[in-house]
Amino acid sequence: MTQSNNPLHAITLEKLLEHLVEYYGWEQLAVRVDIRCFTNDPSIKSSLKFLRKTPWARKKVEALYILTVNNLYQATSPE
Repeated sequence: MTQSNNPLHAITLEKLLEHLVEYYGWEQLAVRVDIRCFTNDPSIKSSLKFLRKTPWARKKVEALYILTVNNLYQATSPE
């Protein structure tokens, strides 16, 4: 089985979260994914701890990452 079609292949949760925070910032990230670890004294460490224990929240964050990366890719690809 190949992972070449999996957009999350070789992306750690930490790198994914760092990318989203850099792109959106904590405030906008909390607007897009309404979870407390993004609104209440947010940090990478506390968010990782929560996301690793909470599958539904992790799925939302991963979905936002995939959407963001796809939009960035489409915006920069030549027509």
